[in-house]
Amino acid sequence: MMRFIRGLIFSILFYGNTIAMAILGLPLLILPQAVTFFWQWLWARMMMILLWLICGIRSRFEGERPDRQVIYAVKHQSAWETIVLLALFGRPVTVMKRSLLWIPIFGFYLLRFGVMGIDRSQGKAALKHMIRVSQKAAATGRNLLIFPQGTRLAPGQEHPYHSGIYAIYAATGLEVVPVALNSGCFWPKDTIAKTPGEIVVSILPPIPPGLSRQELMQRLEEAIETESQRLIAAEHAASS
Repeated sequence: MMRFIRGLIFSILFYGNTIAMAILGLPLLILPQAVTFFWQWLWARMMMILLWLICGIRSRFEGERPDRQVIYAVKHQSAWETIVLLALFGRPVTVMKRSLLWIPIFGFYLLRFGVMGIDRSQGKAALKHMIRVSQKAAATGRNLLIFPQGTRLAPGQEHPYHSGIYAIYAATGLEVVPVALNSGCFWPKDTIAKTPGEIVVSILPPIPPGLSRQELMQRLEEAIETESQRLIAAEHAASS
């Protein structure tokens, strides 16, 4: 019950703060992009502080973030990583569902961040669009970020890895950095309740460019899934 109550208090404060910052920040959208990114960083930091103070959820990063341009391929378990990693992974161009761009006010910010909106129902047309946009994004020197399974999944839940990651990888010639995490153990989908603990983000060794589609997909899935299972098992052991 306390987890639900704390989660409810967090949700009220977080979404209230989000709405307020989204409205107050609208004039910033006409200023240089760096100003908008600072606003997004501030929003992410405030969310992390609320999570810690109200729900007892901290966060920690393992591994090294490369000091060069890369593609981050991230496990997706909760809303946490869509907020925090966009602020802390070098202002990446992020691949998201195109429908998110139509959310009132919030969509303006996504467009300003340079989010790559993809409609997978368009098939080959969506893939071609992804390639064009990723090449333009790579030319700016920004990192790219993609959730290769394309949807939020509960810890341990299986889902295929989509080949869109390979299209970006082949088109840009950049390394892919697999990223595993356990955020779903603390901020699960489809519930307000939050579980106290420590979200761990594990940044794994980069996968070099030039691999075949089969090689990339195999190495990527194996790296992310093996590490995600390790993080989940470690959390279960710590909480038992």
